Amino acid sequence: MAQILVRGLDESVVARLRKRARREGHSLQSEVRSILEQAARVDAESALRLADRIRSRFKGREFDDSAELIHEDRER
Repeated sequence: MAQILVRGLDESVVARLRKRARREGHSLQSEVRSILEQAARVDAESALRLADRIRSRFKGREFDDSAELIHEDRER
């Protein structure tokens, strides 16, 4: 198996990863491996297919201008 050394990680990042690993009942190494494996599975083609599926679900629908709605809400 290959190994990767990541230099220069901020201590706060490592602390959050340790916390996440504890919460999941994993070692830090196991949790980071899982995160990397998941990230490697997501490729641009899959993301584009997902975006197309989402767009097709909303095709033809019209939506209110959210900025206008927020402005109206703030004026109350």
